[in-house]
Amino acid sequence: MKTDFTEGNVLKQLIFFSGPIILANLLQISFQFVDSLWVGNLLGAKALGATAVSGTVFFTVLSFVLGINNAALTILSQQKGKDDKHGLASYVNAFVVIMTVMSLLLGIIGFIAAEPLLALLQTPDNMMHFASGYLKIHFIGIIFLFGYNFISTVLRAVGDSQTPLRFVLIAVILNLFLDPLFISVFHLGIFGAAYATVLSQGIAFIYGMVYTVRKGLVPFALPKLPSLYETSVILRLGIPAGLQMVVISGGSMAIMSVVNSFGESVVSGFGAVQRIDSLLILPAMAIGTAVNSMAGQTIGSGDMARTKKIANYGVLYVMIFMLTISAAVFFAGYHAVKLFISEVQAAGFGEQYLRTVAFFYPFIGINFVLNGVVRASGAMFQILILNIISFWALRYPFSYMFSSWIGENGIALGIGMSFLLSSLTAFLYYRFGKWKDLVLFEKEKSTPSV
Repeated sequence: MKTDFTEGNVLKQLIFFSGPIILANLLQISFQFVDSLWVGNLLGAKALGATAVSGTVFFTVLSFVLGINNAALTILSQQKGKDDKHGLASYVNAFVVIMTVMSLLLGIIGFIAAEPLLALLQTPDNMMHFASGYLKIHFIGIIFLFGYNFISTVLRAVGDSQTPLRFVLIAVILNLFLDPLFISVFHLGIFGAAYATVLSQGIAFIYGMVYTVRKGLVPFALPKLPSLYETSVILRLGIPAGLQMVVISGGSMAIMSVVNSFGESVVSGFGAVQRIDSLLILPAMAIGTAVNSMAGQTIGSGDMARTKKIANYGVLYVMIFMLTISAAVFFAGYHAVKLFISEVQAAGFGEQYLRTVAFFYPFIGINFVLNGVVRASGAMFQILILNIISFWALRYPFSYMFSSWIGENGIALGIGMSFLLSSLTAFLYYRFGKWKDLVLFEKEKSTPSV
């Protein structure tokens, strides 16, 4: 069901629109969890290690192009807000062409460079064959992953968050059954897990494409070359949006170097809390995505007063959500950590980490919401700078400094303080920055289409 965010009750729209996005994000996490569960139980630790190493490479390569989905969400939601049906159809076509070309190039380059990339990570020799084969299969099917993620982005841009949930659910259910079938019944081992993932995503993508075209949910048409103007707009927003993901990935690896300096127990405990963390911040990420879609439409329509209302309700909603999560984590953190790890010292570090960071979760929520509003205006370069500040001027230095002063427990305090200061930085730019003055499509009328 499409929603016009330029009118109606903002809070009600935010709650109902963000709900399916939260569920879809949870399903995406379960997709990875199910994959690891089957591989670990059916094939053992070496195979699980090979998938982990391959996953690191694949995510790093993938993150840049997936970041372009943020640019798509902004551009398409503004076109929807302008009620420019021709412009919306034209930009959907442009994204289809550009992302198809990029995914094919990445698939070919990744397939050829799989082993050298794994060698850079010092992958053990006894894992290389399995890890490279697993990675190559994922690169072969990368276009399916791009495809069904992009369809979901287009639908959310026009105000539909329920239909994308259906596509993710199909992929997850298929993967749940195809994993053991390909691994054990067809005796394909770790390669079977990769084939199952690619096939699940491929079927979800094809179903999503057929369903959306038949129902007329989005203006898909036979692809044609986009205009130079459309290409320039997409790249002007898409490149910094993609680099945001690279900055986040690199910052996370830098923090891991601090964690590694404290030994095995801390590394194990941090690994467990990172899995929990990835679940706990999903609501904030989903609300940020919802706000991005909603604000994109209102900015496109020129209604900045309603955009401000979306930001205010978004902050209120995410604060309530994340305060509830903080309370649950503070009191049940130890039990959550014990689900992933049984070693006493590692679990103790994990509990202390969660109890400390719990106080700061509402601030990371504010960060997602305000950055979502700013991103909706097309201020991708500015968000890139804010992410560089967040990870490289705050999160990594603070985790290093606080851990140097008070030991391993300083990691959580440093990261938590970075959440607080990042949200303050995001607020200052939201309040005083010039993002409100950006105009994405000012030259559009004078530029002929190809």
